[in-house]
Amino acid sequence: MADVIRVPNAKIALSTASVYPERTPDAFELAARLGYDGVEIMVGADPVSQDIDVIERLSDHYQVPVLAIHAPCLLVTQRVWGRDPWAKLVKAQKAAERLGAQTVVVHPPFRWQRDYARDFETGLARMRDETDVIFAVENMFPLKARGNDVVPYSPDWNPVDYDFPHVTLDLSHTAVSGSDAMEMATKLGDRLAHLHLADGLGVSNKDEHLVPGRGNQPCAPILERLARSDFEGLVVLEINTRKAASRSERIDDLAEALAFARLFLAVRG
Repeated sequence: MADVIRVPNAKIALSTASVYPERTPDAFELAARLGYDGVEIMVGADPVSQDIDVIERLSDHYQVPVLAIHAPCLLVTQRVWGRDPWAKLVKAQKAAERLGAQTVVVHPPFRWQRDYARDFETGLARMRDETDVIFAVENMFPLKARGNDVVPYSPDWNPVDYDFPHVTLDLSHTAVSGSDAMEMATKLGDRLAHLHLADGLGVSNKDEHLVPGRGNQPCAPILERLARSDFEGLVVLEINTRKAASRSERIDDLAEALAFARLFLAVRG
């Protein structure tokens, strides 16, 4: 009997950050044009990304569902949705519930957010008890300064060894940190709920977010592993296209990234 091609139920989404310097409405348009299953909203400086009413209208107009919300956790988004990190997560949860998104992506706290960092694990557990939305804590990376690792996150940049039931594995971040992405995926097992699919070459302090296949991360083996395990989480293309020479080149990169994901998220057996 011929081998059967197995494709998991996992959906493939486009991060709205992937179209920068274009904006959130353009991400919906391109996701619809290229055939992505939905989008992950990166809540950031773009006012549209912060406005749930507008996002809902964009989703309806383009018939592109919002599958995940990335809470504003970056240094450059410290004032987006206010300055209280817990209030940001509550707002992200409410946005996800309203839009029908299954996941909120959250970074580990910064060390200077002492109260937030101290209560992070217990606070997330409390929020999980109040909603069906998944809070998936993302792996980050240490910074290099004069040959030493500087870790700006608490309890750590790497959530794998902590008691988080849902984790986002970002393959650009594994490149920066020099981590073994396959080993991390193995350790996570069923806790791997969300994949930020991108590539990297491991340049110090440079979060590259290359199109999958253009770096040295095991993008294809990770996808094949997820396919064999009947992964039901989300695969999100979070790539950097800001240096694209034209809009057509950006579209080509987004199309190539989607084709890569669809190809390797299918296995024989």
